[in-house]
Amino acid sequence: MKLQKRLASIAIALAVLVILLGAYTRLTDAGLACPDWPGCYGSLAIPHLAQAEQAAMLYPDTPLVPHKARSEMVHRYLAGMLGCLIALLFVLSWRQGGRLRHLASGLLLLVLGQALLGMWTVTLALHPLVVTTHLLGGFAILTLLWLYRCESTCGNQVVVGGQGLTLLGNLACGMLLIQIALGGWTSSNYAAMACAELPLCHSGWQQQLDWDEAFHLPLGHASYEFGVLSKEARQTIHIAHRLGAMATALLVGGFAIALIRHGVLLRVLGALLLTLLLTQIALGLTNVHLALPLANALAHNLVGAHLLVVCVLARWRLSHAVTSPSLSPLMIRSRT
Repeated sequence: MKLQKRLASIAIALAVLVILLGAYTRLTDAGLACPDWPGCYGSLAIPHLAQAEQAAMLYPDTPLVPHKARSEMVHRYLAGMLGCLIALLFVLSWRQGGRLRHLASGLLLLVLGQALLGMWTVTLALHPLVVTTHLLGGFAILTLLWLYRCESTCGNQVVVGGQGLTLLGNLACGMLLIQIALGGWTSSNYAAMACAELPLCHSGWQQQLDWDEAFHLPLGHASYEFGVLSKEARQTIHIAHRLGAMATALLVGGFAIALIRHGVLLRVLGALLLTLLLTQIALGLTNVHLALPLANALAHNLVGAHLLVVCVLARWRLSHAVTSPSLSPLMIRSRT
């Protein structure tokens, strides 16, 4: 069990790096820096400027940009290492059975799906649906890794939450997932700066909404880099993301406050969830006010991932009561 805990901790660190570097690759327009997959210009090594002539012969329409290709390949290397670690966790957990086996199986399936999405990101030239799903998959892997680690180390703590708190946790996690998907859709359609005003958009935005184009699947384009939607559609996506942020703030903030008031075992998670939420709101406002600075946008992505992790962990803790004949209801309540 100690080995699995250590491997899970290393995998969590790798997952954070993969998410961070994936966001960096997307935000620096390096998603198509390597026109092939899994290698780059026909090689599994990181290409250098000296190989520009050879790269031009292989892919004449995609000139080599060494620093962008480097970040893309390092991202792939780290993702491959993460996949190998998760495969090892799967082998170790299969012998043990129980919840760990289920979590490891889910992680392995997610990694295989992420590999396919990574390939399709290149072959489908940054299609927004693929990019958004790839983002959600990365966040899901990080969340399941934390659940795996907690299952292997914290499984004997008893927490019983009321039905209302459980429902609020479900709503908060569900809304957070929707908001992350909206964020991914905003980024993959290059709509992050479609509205540079606060709180929603410029005057008259209500007459410029185009919901049909904003949330349909754009097809038939040779490349989706830098976006293919109209200005009105991008504004609509951006406004939907801001409205989602308001709903997320209410539900996740309410869940965090309820956790803080519920008991000692949940108070820390509630305080952490509320801190992350307030930080994320500040980062979102700064993105708009400072026109999407790279460091701030990366932080916004990473804090969003950890918001999901903490929200799901809190919800998991509520339903993770251990049944034991030596624990009476009174003893259970005293621990909360």
